[in-house]
Amino acid sequence: MSIQVDLANALSRQNIRIDVPSRFTVAISTEAGVMQNAAERLRTLKMGEIQELAKDIIFGQLRLVVATMDIEEINTDRDKFLEAVSGNVETELKKIGLRLINVNVTDINDESGYIEALGKEAAAKAINDAKKSVAEKNRDGAIGEANAHRDERIQVAVANSKAIEGENKSLGDISQTNASRREIEAESLRRAMTAEKIAQAKALEDAYLAEQTAELARANREKATLEADVIVKSEIDKLKKVIEAEATAEETRRKAKGEADAIYAKLEAEARGSFEILSKQAEGFKEIVKSAGDNPDAAVKLLIADKLEKLVQIQVEAIKNLKFDKITVWDSGSKDGASSTSNFASSLFKSIPPMKELFDMAGMDLPKYLGTTKVDEPTVEVKEPEKK
Repeated sequence: MSIQVDLANALSRQNIRIDVPSRFTVAISTEAGVMQNAAERLRTLKMGEIQELAKDIIFGQLRLVVATMDIEEINTDRDKFLEAVSGNVETELKKIGLRLINVNVTDINDESGYIEALGKEAAAKAINDAKKSVAEKNRDGAIGEANAHRDERIQVAVANSKAIEGENKSLGDISQTNASRREIEAESLRRAMTAEKIAQAKALEDAYLAEQTAELARANREKATLEADVIVKSEIDKLKKVIEAEATAEETRRKAKGEADAIYAKLEAEARGSFEILSKQAEGFKEIVKSAGDNPDAAVKLLIADKLEKLVQIQVEAIKNLKFDKITVWDSGSKDGASSTSNFASSLFKSIPPMKELFDMAGMDLPKYLGTTKVDEPTVEVKEPEKK
């Protein structure tokens, strides 16, 4: 018998669903003990029923083998995969008197594209990493489903065992009616359907839990991204302020240097000007000394004579604003006939240095033909105090 087994959505050890289309060739075993099992368990079944029974056994064992291997092993090491499938399937087929002649796996596919991604790993590692991440997330979400399929396989195996036990009893006891056998089969089917419903409910519950975990992980990742954006923006603002402060300091330094250079240039120019003035004055004084017959004292007198008009002007300026329109003094008189007031006015005008004294201060002699200077005293009206 050639049996087509199109296994779909089988979970690998990585919890990635794959499709394994295959064809199994089986026959009645010629081994003594196994052939006896065929005589006991298959004698009353039709060809179609035998094929369905063998197909159920092959489906269960094929899923079991796929769940114990990675996709890389299944896809690249076909000998290992076929050896594992042959060993498991033939062991179970012997229980009903069949032996496995040949296994032919036509192709292996997965709905997530993982097998195709393996072939492009060298050229597109980034894509492979992304698909691997997706596969891992799918694996986490399918853990419950994998457990459900495992329980399903166990329940199916138990149901098959019960069915085979019922068949053995029916075959061993010819007197048992077909009605009893059908009742046992119906009970086994009911148990299998119940187990399948329980497994589906458990898988749905696990899927919900996995989806909740994935949402929490996604929320944490988004929170970390937002925090990283805030920190990076804060660091950029801080660096920008540092650069602006450095630019301001550099501008201030250049401005201060420019002002210092300007002040230095101004002071240097003033110093050069003062130096030129003093140099010219020194040269002029040298010429004056030379004109005075190399006599420094005579040269100094010439300088003072040149400034005499200025000195007299300064002394005149000191008293020119003093005006005496009229002076009224209450005086009690004096013993010698001169009043205190007249003495005060006379002393005031005598305080003006005469020409001779001015020449004396300058170290010069007044020419004799000029004579002396007479100081006019203001007229003072003296009133006697009233008698009481």
